[in-house]
Amino acid sequence: VPADLTFDAIWSNPPIRIGKDALHDLLMTWLPRLTPAGAAYLVVQKNLGADSLIPWLATALGDDYEVSKYHSAKGYRVIEVLRNK
Repeated sequence: VPADLTFDAIWSNPPIRIGKDALHDLLMTWLPRLTPAGAAYLVVQKNLGADSLIPWLATALGDDYEVSKYHSAKGYRVIEVLRNK
C-alpha cells in the first residue's frame, strides 16, 4: 500500500483475535492515514476488549485525534476515531 494513501473515512470490524500486538500494529498502520477531519468507526465486541481499546487508541494516536465510544448495543461498541488536524 503506498505510504501517501489517505482516507476520509474508515469503517472496520478489526480482527481482535489476531492478538494484541498484531492488532495494535494493524490499527497504527491504518488509522494515521485518516485525512484531516477524517473519521474511523471500529465495531468491537465488549467481551473482546472494546472498552480497554478506547484509552489505548487515545494514548497511541496522541493529541491530533479524539477517540470515544460512539454507540453501544447488544454487547458491541462502535468506537469513533476523529482526526483533528
